[in-house]
Amino acid sequence: MLVVRYDVLVDVRLRRGIADPAGATIERALPALGYDGVVGVTVGKTVRFTIEATDKVDATSRSEDLCASFLTNPVIEDATVTVTPADDRSDA
Repeated sequence: MLVVRYDVLVDVRLRRGIADPAGATIERALPALGYDGVVGVTVGKTVRFTIEATDKVDATSRSEDLCASFLTNPVIEDATVTVTPADDRSDA
Protein backbone atom coordinates (compact mmCIF):
# COMPACT_ATOMS: atom_id res chain seq x y z
CA MET A 1 0.00 0.00 0.00
CA LEU A 2 1.40 3.37 -1.05
CA VAL A 3 1.75 5.90 1.74
CA VAL A 4 1.87 9.60 0.89
CA ARG A 5 2.91 12.50 3.10
CA TYR A 6 0.52 15.42 3.53
CA ASP A 7 1.06 18.81 5.12
CA VAL A 8 -1.73 19.69 7.52
CA LEU A 9 -2.68 23.17 8.70
CA VAL A 10 -5.15 23.40 11.57
CA ASP A 11 -6.67 26.83 12.25
CA VAL A 12 -8.17 26.86 15.76
CA ARG A 13 -10.45 29.64 16.95
CA LEU A 14 -12.90 30.20 19.75
CA ARG A 15 -16.53 29.39 19.01
CA ARG A 16 -18.95 32.26 18.52
CA GLY A 17 -20.12 33.57 21.88
CA ILE A 18 -17.02 32.51 23.81
CA ALA A 19 -15.18 35.45 25.41
CA ASP A 20 -11.87 36.30 23.74
CA PRO A 21 -10.00 38.59 26.15
CA ALA A 22 -6.81 38.59 24.05
CA GLY A 23 -8.73 39.66 20.94
CA ALA A 24 -10.58 42.35 22.90
CA THR A 25 -7.31 43.73 24.30
CA ILE A 26 -5.74 43.94 20.85
CA GLU A 27 -8.86 45.57 19.39
CA ARG A 28 -8.88 48.23 22.13
CA ALA A 29 -5.18 49.00 21.57
CA LEU A 30 -5.32 49.39 17.79
CA PRO A 31 -6.77 52.95 17.62
CA ALA A 32 -3.95 54.23 19.85
CA LEU A 33 -1.51 52.74 17.35
CA GLY A 34 -3.18 54.48 14.42
CA TYR A 35 -5.29 51.57 13.20
CA ASP A 36 -8.83 52.90 13.26
CA GLY A 37 -11.79 50.95 11.98
CA VAL A 38 -10.49 47.49 12.85
CA VAL A 39 -13.21 45.41 14.52
CA GLY A 40 -13.94 41.77 15.29
CA VAL A 41 -10.39 40.89 16.34
CA THR A 42 -10.01 37.31 17.51
CA VAL A 43 -6.97 35.39 18.63
CA GLY A 44 -6.55 31.71 17.84
CA LYS A 45 -3.78 29.26 17.19
CA THR A 46 -2.36 27.44 14.22
CA VAL A 47 -0.99 23.92 14.34
CA ARG A 48 1.07 22.53 11.45
CA PHE A 49 2.26 18.98 10.98
CA THR A 50 2.93 16.34 8.33
CA ILE A 51 0.97 13.09 8.30
CA GLU A 52 1.42 9.89 6.34
CA ALA A 53 -1.77 8.48 4.83
CA THR A 54 -3.01 6.40 1.93
CA ASP A 55 -4.81 9.37 0.33
CA LYS A 56 -6.06 12.89 1.01
CA VAL A 57 -9.40 11.67 2.39
CA ASP A 58 -7.59 9.45 4.90
CA ALA A 59 -5.20 12.26 5.85
CA THR A 60 -8.11 14.67 6.38
CA SER A 61 -10.12 12.17 8.42
CA ARG A 62 -7.18 11.29 10.67
CA SER A 63 -6.26 14.96 11.12
CA GLU A 64 -9.84 15.88 12.06
CA ASP A 65 -9.91 13.03 14.57
CA LEU A 66 -6.64 14.29 16.05
CA CYS A 67 -8.14 17.77 16.38
CA ALA A 68 -11.28 16.54 18.11
CA SER A 69 -9.42 14.30 20.56
CA PHE A 70 -6.25 16.26 21.33
CA LEU A 71 -5.51 19.54 19.55
CA THR A 72 -8.70 21.42 20.38
CA ASN A 73 -11.32 21.71 23.06
CA PRO A 74 -14.46 21.06 20.98
CA VAL A 75 -16.65 22.61 23.68
CA ILE A 76 -15.19 26.10 23.15
CA GLU A 77 -13.13 25.88 19.95
CA ASP A 78 -13.73 25.28 16.24
CA ALA A 79 -11.03 24.09 13.88
CA THR A 80 -10.56 24.21 10.13
CA VAL A 81 -8.27 21.52 8.71
CA THR A 82 -6.46 22.07 5.41
CA VAL A 83 -4.58 19.15 3.88
CA THR A 84 -2.20 19.46 0.92
CA PRO A 85 0.41 17.12 -0.56
CA ALA A 86 3.66 17.56 1.35
CA ASP A 87 6.44 19.62 -0.10
CA ASP A 88 9.19 17.07 -0.70
CA ARG A 89 11.99 19.54 -0.02
CA SER A 90 14.63 18.42 2.45
CA ASP A 91 15.21 20.56 5.54
CA ALA A 92 18.72 19.13 5.95
